[in-house]
Amino acid sequence: MFDLDLWREIFQSINKNRVRSLLSGFTIAFAILLFTVLFGVANGLQNTFNEAFADDATNLISIYTGRTTKAHKGLQAGRRIRLRNQDFDYIDNTFNSKIEHLTARVNRRVQASYKTESNTYPLRAVHPEHQFLEKTILIKGRYINQNDLKALTKVAVIGRLVAEDLFINTEPLGAYINLSGVPYKVVGVFKDDGGDSEERMIYTPVSTAQRIYGNTDYINQIKIGYDPKMSYEAAIAFGNQIKRKLKKRFDVAPNDQRAIRVRNRAEATRNVNAMTVGLSIIILVVGFGTLIAGVVGVSNIMIFIVKERTKEIGIRKALGASPKSIVSIILVEAVLITAIAGYMGLLLGIGILKVAAPVLEDYFIKDPGVSNSLVVGATMLLILAGAIAGYVPAKRASKIKPIIALRND
Repeated sequence: MFDLDLWREIFQSINKNRVRSLLSGFTIAFAILLFTVLFGVANGLQNTFNEAFADDATNLISIYTGRTTKAHKGLQAGRRIRLRNQDFDYIDNTFNSKIEHLTARVNRRVQASYKTESNTYPLRAVHPEHQFLEKTILIKGRYINQNDLKALTKVAVIGRLVAEDLFINTEPLGAYINLSGVPYKVVGVFKDDGGDSEERMIYTPVSTAQRIYGNTDYINQIKIGYDPKMSYEAAIAFGNQIKRKLKKRFDVAPNDQRAIRVRNRAEATRNVNAMTVGLSIIILVVGFGTLIAGVVGVSNIMIFIVKERTKEIGIRKALGASPKSIVSIILVEAVLITAIAGYMGLLLGIGILKVAAPVLEDYFIKDPGVSNSLVVGATMLLILAGAIAGYVPAKRASKIKPIIALRND
């Protein structure tokens, strides 16, 4: 395999038959290029879906309210529906067996300051289990706990970027931050995969916010983490059940779509998974179809090459070449052309994905790429096909008697 004369003959053969070598190499390179681009785009779409759901729990149901759009039970349209603590307790008591996590939200904007630094940030007043539904990752300290809710403590958990803005070269834990005139003790710092907007957030206990900002029991949203063992169908049915119960509780018409809105992550996840599976099947069919076309192309070219070199094989045998050496020359040449062309196709495919990445991102295809193992496996498949395609006719040709091979037209 490492015989210098063997390799010299192989390169001489490739150089002598440049067009033939280029055509066979182009077939292989194009197959790998198309394979790489197709799977890269598919992975880019998957990355987009993953990022869209990265910062929230996958088993999330969100409840929002608005104004009624239809009259119902003698009540006029245009009523404002507002959630209260008793509605939160109603959901907790009614559906407790189907709920893994539950939290309310009170949303505000506050002017936050520490010493000479200040800025405006969104504030979310929540229950302790909000940490798991929002996938909040603590860097320092702790999150809000039940004691904070009961004692109405003025504590805050601040985002990483809030800490960087206000606490320059200062440790934030234990410091007091002023939120619209009210001092809060910083007990934790968090990061969030949802991006900068999520890391410019401040969390406080919901009970504290209700007391300070209006002394009410109103809440803006309710977030539910349903039992993750539920199927998509069961989770969707659960969300619909909650919507019906709340509409009945607030005397809202069943066909009123604005007064009470329930956003169920199970619906989006089911649709995304169905689309991803469908897309994967299409790409697999097209990708492997391309590879099969490449295999057929390589096979045909190698059969033609061996047929074309029948006289050469006869001369080699007449000069004393063994069948093994004849097969080795053709086989190594086939593998070499396939390997080089496959690698070139891989590089071109990766290059196209990198160049097209900014444009593809506008079409919701983020960071398109393909695993090296997948493409290497596809290339090895073509190399194997090239080797088999070269070996079978070469082996047959090596058994031909020299006189017959020399008479071949």
